[in-house]
Amino acid sequence: MSRPVTLFTGQWADLPLETLAEKAASWGYDGLELACWGDHFDVQRALSEPDYCQGRHDLLARHGLKVWSISNHLVGQAVCDRIDERHQAILPAHVWGDGDPEGVRQRAAEEMKDTARAAALLGVSVVNGFTGSSIWHLLYSFPPVSPEAIDAGFEDFAARWHPILDVFDEVGVRFGLEVHPTEIAFDVASAERAITALGGRKAFGFNYDPSHFGYQGVDYVAFIQRFADRIYHVHMKDVWWSDKATEAGVFGGHTEFGDARRHWDFRSLGRGNIDFEEIIRSLNRIGYEGPLSVEWEDSGMDREHGASEACDFVRSVDFPSSNTAFDAAFSEG
Repeated sequence: MSRPVTLFTGQWADLPLETLAEKAASWGYDGLELACWGDHFDVQRALSEPDYCQGRHDLLARHGLKVWSISNHLVGQAVCDRIDERHQAILPAHVWGDGDPEGVRQRAAEEMKDTARAAALLGVSVVNGFTGSSIWHLLYSFPPVSPEAIDAGFEDFAARWHPILDVFDEVGVRFGLEVHPTEIAFDVASAERAITALGGRKAFGFNYDPSHFGYQGVDYVAFIQRFADRIYHVHMKDVWWSDKATEAGVFGGHTEFGDARRHWDFRSLGRGNIDFEEIIRSLNRIGYEGPLSVEWEDSGMDREHGASEACDFVRSVDFPSSNTAFDAAFSEG
């Protein structure tokens, strides 16, 4: 049985959910991964209005769609970050408050706890998102950063996320970090360290997204095998990177996405460098049966065209694993 193909709504939050649901159904999706912004999924309404979650299900069902997960990347980012004016643009007003950095971090943590509770009420078992990081700015730093400073960053992450994950455990929901530059974990080594910092607790795992690994030179297929028991959700997203020297390298040169000088850029599925054949084979090996959720980003393509072709692409590359050896018919009985 093939896995459900869903569309992550984060890049579509300018559209009302009803409008997007109608479009997604026409493109062939099985469901939506609801972002906790726009009007797609409101955490506080889910907790305060008895009929809100059923209303989300009813809206999706009118278009033949389901929901398997929700995502709260924007608020999660503020839990550990060094807060500045950029965060005001992405946070709900009640989380931003007066903008005092520590107050923002604490309110973001409470909102993530509420997100776990809201997910349970909706009947989904995974919340995807970001963690933020107090030490991302120390990457490739000069003057040199001490090992103790990095240790302190992981300790800060654990101290802030343990109480959040306690609530995830209480309500039977898991958190899937999208391993990503600017987060506490952005490659295999830092993902291992994040798990260690949390004492290996199972409430914390990963929303696997290969697009954030390929251009870094990280083995994105090995990531699946290394964290086989912590792949709680999968984003299908492609990325292109150049095999030649470019004007703006891996760090981007302060250019915008879509700039022709870049060394790498996100692309519609099947139009970048990611080897999805090997990803599907690895997901089959670990027994992953959850959604394959399209996170569509491509600065050079109309997004509706892209979302439609991405759904078709995922269906074309997905296949079930075998429960028997291909040459079993030739074995002696």
